[in-house]
Amino acid sequence: MSADKTISRGTKWQRIDPALAWETWSASAEEPWDSSRVALVLRRAGFGGPRKQIDASLNLAPEELVSRLLLPTNSNIYQEFEDESQTLSKSILASGSMPKLVAWWLHRMLKSPTPLVEKITLFWHGHFATGADKVQDVELMWLQNQTLRNHALGHFRDMVQSISKDPAMLIYLDSASNRKAHPNENYARELMELFCLGEGNYTEKDVQELARCFTGWEIRRKQFRFNSYQHDPDRKTILGNTDIETGEQAIDHIVTQDSMPRFIVKKLFHFFVCDEPEPDNDFLQPLVDEFVSSNHSVKHVIMRILTSRLFLSGWCIGKKVRSPLELAMELLHSMEATTNLEQLGERLRMLGQGLFFPPNVKGWEGGRAWINSSTLIGRANLIYDMARNENTKFGASSLPQWCERNNLRTPASLVDYLGATLFGQPLDELQRSQILSKVNSDSYSWHRVLEIVGTIPALHLS
Repeated sequence: MSADKTISRGTKWQRIDPALAWETWSASAEEPWDSSRVALVLRRAGFGGPRKQIDASLNLAPEELVSRLLLPTNSNIYQEFEDESQTLSKSILASGSMPKLVAWWLHRMLKSPTPLVEKITLFWHGHFATGADKVQDVELMWLQNQTLRNHALGHFRDMVQSISKDPAMLIYLDSASNRKAHPNENYARELMELFCLGEGNYTEKDVQELARCFTGWEIRRKQFRFNSYQHDPDRKTILGNTDIETGEQAIDHIVTQDSMPRFIVKKLFHFFVCDEPEPDNDFLQPLVDEFVSSNHSVKHVIMRILTSRLFLSGWCIGKKVRSPLELAMELLHSMEATTNLEQLGERLRMLGQGLFFPPNVKGWEGGRAWINSSTLIGRANLIYDMARNENTKFGASSLPQWCERNNLRTPASLVDYLGATLFGQPLDELQRSQILSKVNSDSYSWHRVLEIVGTIPALHLS
């Protein structure tokens, strides 16, 4: 099958030339750098934004916009936020409250001047999934969150070396009780299958040998400690290498396997571009090459994805199901709103996305798994509750006052605003009229508009 030379939303990936897909996008008369593309970048590289941010970003090139989502030009703003976040975390750690820790991270997602850092930290939380239900230590979960953030955009090897010694991970996958007399294989298996290589790229013997490498890795005073007396010092053979003795050596060898970059790139593709379909290796090869040539720099791959022709052509629009967290955060960002974040964290957990409580070591399945008859009702109720909650403020004021300041003086104008900032695809006339038909023009409520929008199926596609 010959590859197409252009990319449209309906084009099947099998017909798209991989080189064309992943080359850098540039504006043209047919594909202008407009508000819909800016809104797409803000949603996928962060958690969306209000119209004023979309309008201001039109003056930036795509590469510049993505860079600013990684680090703002005003370093004082960044440092002030980090100082505030550290101060908040100290009081939370003193309280030992997991709901408050969840609220702390939601606050970062809502207020951080570097939203892409929080977005990719969320990705790694689902990738190196660790649950507080087993760890049961707020400080250790906070420390792991910091580790994921510190390495979020760096070199993958450094991330794996750090997470392998992370106390929360050591507890969650039983690596802290790995002794030379009775090696525990849990972490060794998940390191290869779920974290680095994917299923079918290792043998049971590799798992057994790798488990021996991690013997003696334990925790003392909430920090990693190497116990040489419980470590198996004999040489091990892992993935064809017969000269491995330590866990660090084993990790360095694992991340050099050919299957590793393909495995990680595919997960990043699904996280940022689309839930389905499953592309083949040839289609993702330019991204794999970028990952390898940059010494496995996550930042390089993400920049390549978010500035590519495939992404900015709009091909990916409507091809991702919003997670409960993305749904809530993008609504708040779109309307410059704040709410009770502890309550929000609990509602998200009820909808299947409790931060620090992934369902299992595989993390959240995502995609279509987010949607069923029960969760659709729950999602609509989430928006209803946020809209009606007295703790929810829109630009530090009431919803009617915020609408007035933004020249949204009719239900139609608010619907159009949400269509431009929140919906993945613009509302068509049928959808728009269905929303407006449910609002009584004589006694409408701004909150009622939000409640109706929460019932529209298209809202759940990014």
